[in-house]
Amino acid sequence: MRIAVVGAGGVGGYFGGRLAAAGADVAFLARGAHLDALRTRGLTIHSVNGDVHVPRVHASSDPSAIGPVDVVLFTVKLYDAAEAVAMLPPLLGRDTVVIPFQNGVDAVDMVMRAVGRDRTAGGTAYVAAVISEPGVIRHSALGQLVFGELDGSRSPRLSRLYDACRAAAFQTTFSDDITVDIWTKFVRLSVFSGMTAVTRCPIGAIVSDPELFAMLIAAAREAMAVARAKGVKIPESVISDVERSYRGLPPDMKSSLLEDLERGRRLELPWLSGAIVRIGREVGVETPTHAFINAVLRPHVNGR
Repeated sequence: MRIAVVGAGGVGGYFGGRLAAAGADVAFLARGAHLDALRTRGLTIHSVNGDVHVPRVHASSDPSAIGPVDVVLFTVKLYDAAEAVAMLPPLLGRDTVVIPFQNGVDAVDMVMRAVGRDRTAGGTAYVAAVISEPGVIRHSALGQLVFGELDGSRSPRLSRLYDACRAAAFQTTFSDDITVDIWTKFVRLSVFSGMTAVTRCPIGAIVSDPELFAMLIAAAREAMAVARAKGVKIPESVISDVERSYRGLPPDMKSSLLEDLERGRRLELPWLSGAIVRIGREVGVETPTHAFINAVLRPHVNGR
């Protein structure tokens, strides 16, 4: 199985690096100083689950230099997605499947419009990882890929990817209802991202403050109401899962939204709290907490 990772940042660099270290045939589409480091020094992962160094990495800025693959892990930031989908055609063979692992709930439709429904699957990732310097990924928490066919079938193509991920020794789930899984992650992530970014604090400061934690839970309930109004059957247990699991996270854990804010980078805000507000308006659900988060962070959406 040949795998192309489009976007070798925190998500793509971490999971793609683990796959490559386990012997999978992985090629990375990257750019700039990060690409130069991958070509000259390989890929290094500093991880709570053990460090990894892949000394020789197939990396390029040109998808034609990679050619057709079996699976594309589409892991660019959402604000780069429109540009990145235009780079997919050289990676497509007869049976290639493209799996977006972006935050939010818009990525599957973006990829489907570019490559067609038959070539598109759904995916979501739970991981806290960033590029700490060119060629180096810092992984601080979590580490799970969830993916599945849009029709819920257990296809041979995703079964092969599942086996490769299992061999790479990170948690992997083959979903039979990926839409529910994507929205479940969206409910959880939108509040984690929004609250850590708007307070400029890691999660520990939020769960230890009763008023801030109540605000986080209110935001989670808003997101769930939007999902339910869209017809997505998110289980009610998601709210209690958020309450329990966020108390158990490393207290210094930050969202990628906060990491980007601190570094003066562009923000995925329009696809997180911004999307909750936008979709809420479409389905007639009030979202005051997310509206506040979106309004306060919007001046920073394009970076410094």
